[in-house]
Amino acid sequence: MGPVNWLAVVLGAAAFFVVGAVWYSFLFSRAWQRESGVTSAQMQGTSLPRLLIGTFLLELVVSTMFGHLLARTAPSPHVIMMMAFGFGLTIMTPAIGINYLYQRKSLKLFLIDAGHFVAGALAMGGVFVLLG
Repeated sequence: MGPVNWLAVVLGAAAFFVVGAVWYSFLFSRAWQRESGVTSAQMQGTSLPRLLIGTFLLELVVSTMFGHLLARTAPSPHVIMMMAFGFGLTIMTPAIGINYLYQRKSLKLFLIDAGHFVAGALAMGGVFVLLG
């Protein structure tokens, strides 16, 4: 087992975070807000620092696990990207899908959020490739 690349872990989480910022502000903000049922008043009543710090810490957990997996397997760059895509598509997406089924969330909301997880995981994987 090789060492975990901690710089890639932190910057991978940051890349995931940036994808989310773009995803939920410029690309899908209105559609996400409408489908999630979150009102503008609720958005303004939220502690933004707490939300952003919490988001980054959770993305850091994902990136840490990904970095650990890469340290254990030492895959080639194209395999890293395949694994990142797989993380987003076959681990994170089904996890939210299960919750959304029971919460009766719309397919549109699921697709917006699942797309974020896949794109974020790919961005994270790209950082690991660049810093590998």
